[in-house]
Amino acid sequence: MNRSRIAGKRARAMAVPDTDVSAAPADAESRSLRQHVEITVGTYFAQLDGQMVTDVYDMVLQEVEAPLLEAVLRYTGNNQTQASTVLGLNRGTLRKKLKRYGLL
Repeated sequence: MNRSRIAGKRARAMAVPDTDVSAAPADAESRSLRQHVEITVGTYFAQLDGQMVTDVYDMVLQEVEAPLLEAVLRYTGNNQTQASTVLGLNRGTLRKKLKRYGLL
Protein backbone atom coordinates (compact mmCIF):
# COMPACT_ATOMS: atom_id res chain seq x y z
CA MET A 1 0.00 0.00 0.00
CA ASN A 2 1.48 3.37 -0.95
CA ARG A 3 1.94 6.28 1.45
CA SER A 4 -0.80 8.48 -0.03
CA ARG A 5 -3.42 5.74 0.41
CA ILE A 6 -2.28 5.19 3.99
CA ALA A 7 -2.37 8.93 4.75
CA GLY A 8 -5.85 9.15 3.22
CA LYS A 9 -7.08 6.28 5.36
CA ARG A 10 -5.65 7.93 8.50
CA ALA A 11 -7.34 11.22 7.69
CA ARG A 12 -10.69 9.51 7.08
CA ALA A 13 -10.37 7.45 10.26
CA MET A 14 -9.79 10.56 12.38
CA ALA A 15 -12.46 12.61 10.57
CA VAL A 16 -15.24 10.05 10.95
CA PRO A 17 -16.17 9.24 14.56
CA ASP A 18 -17.40 5.73 13.81
CA THR A 19 -14.05 4.55 12.45
CA ASP A 20 -14.31 1.45 10.30
CA VAL A 21 -12.19 -1.11 12.10
CA SER A 22 -13.11 -3.99 9.81
CA ALA A 23 -9.63 -3.79 8.26
CA ALA A 24 -8.05 -4.23 11.70
CA PRO A 25 -7.54 -7.76 12.98
CA ALA A 26 -10.60 -8.97 14.88
CA ASP A 27 -8.51 -10.30 17.74
CA ALA A 28 -7.43 -7.43 19.99
CA GLU A 29 -4.24 -9.33 20.86
CA SER A 30 -3.08 -9.21 17.25
CA ARG A 31 -3.72 -5.49 16.70
CA SER A 32 -0.78 -3.14 16.55
CA LEU A 33 -0.39 -0.32 19.05
CA ARG A 34 -1.24 2.10 16.24
CA GLN A 35 -4.52 0.26 15.57
CA HIS A 36 -5.43 0.34 19.26
CA VAL A 37 -4.79 4.09 19.36
CA GLU A 38 -6.82 4.72 16.18
CA ILE A 39 -9.75 2.71 17.51
CA THR A 40 -9.64 4.28 20.97
CA VAL A 41 -9.31 7.86 19.71
CA GLY A 42 -12.10 7.25 17.19
CA THR A 43 -14.32 5.93 19.99
CA TYR A 44 -13.44 8.94 22.16
CA PHE A 45 -14.51 11.37 19.42
CA ALA A 46 -17.69 9.39 18.77
CA GLN A 47 -18.63 9.64 22.45
CA LEU A 48 -18.21 13.42 22.35
CA ASP A 49 -21.24 13.53 20.05
CA GLY A 50 -20.04 16.68 18.31
CA GLN A 51 -19.01 18.58 21.44
CA MET A 52 -15.92 20.76 21.07
CA VAL A 53 -12.83 19.50 22.85
CA THR A 54 -9.36 20.97 23.42
CA ASP A 55 -5.95 19.72 24.49
CA VAL A 56 -6.48 16.22 23.08
CA TYR A 57 -2.78 15.87 22.31
CA ASP A 58 -1.74 16.43 25.94
CA MET A 59 -4.54 14.18 27.20
CA VAL A 60 -3.46 11.32 24.94
CA LEU A 61 0.20 11.73 25.87
CA GLN A 62 -0.63 11.60 29.57
CA GLU A 63 -2.86 8.57 29.12
CA VAL A 64 -0.15 6.71 27.19
CA GLU A 65 3.02 7.92 28.88
CA ALA A 66 2.27 6.83 32.46
CA PRO A 67 1.44 3.19 31.62
CA LEU A 68 4.40 3.09 29.22
CA LEU A 69 6.74 4.17 31.98
CA GLU A 70 5.22 1.61 34.37
CA ALA A 71 5.58 -1.19 31.82
CA VAL A 72 9.20 -0.33 31.04
CA LEU A 73 10.06 -0.14 34.73
CA ARG A 74 8.53 -3.59 35.28
CA TYR A 75 10.46 -4.89 32.26
CA THR A 76 13.74 -3.56 33.65
CA GLY A 77 13.09 -4.59 37.24
CA ASN A 78 12.73 -0.92 38.28
CA ASN A 79 16.26 -0.17 37.05
CA GLN A 80 15.99 3.47 35.97
CA THR A 81 19.24 3.44 34.04
CA GLN A 82 18.09 0.48 31.94
CA ALA A 83 14.60 1.98 31.61
CA SER A 84 16.03 5.25 30.30
CA THR A 85 18.05 3.29 27.74
CA VAL A 86 15.01 1.25 26.65
CA LEU A 87 12.98 4.46 26.27
CA GLY A 88 15.77 6.42 24.62
CA LEU A 89 15.58 9.10 27.31
CA ASN A 90 18.16 10.77 29.48
CA ARG A 91 17.93 9.33 33.01
CA GLY A 92 17.18 12.80 34.41
CA THR A 93 14.30 13.20 31.97
CA LEU A 94 12.97 9.80 32.98
CA ARG A 95 13.09 10.75 36.67
CA LYS A 96 11.24 14.00 35.93
CA LYS A 97 8.50 12.06 34.12
CA LEU A 98 8.30 9.49 36.92
CA LYS A 99 7.81 12.29 39.45
CA ARG A 100 5.13 13.92 37.26
CA TYR A 101 3.07 10.72 37.33
CA GLY A 102 3.76 9.87 40.97
CA LEU A 103 5.84 6.84 40.05
CA LEU A 104 8.91 7.82 42.02
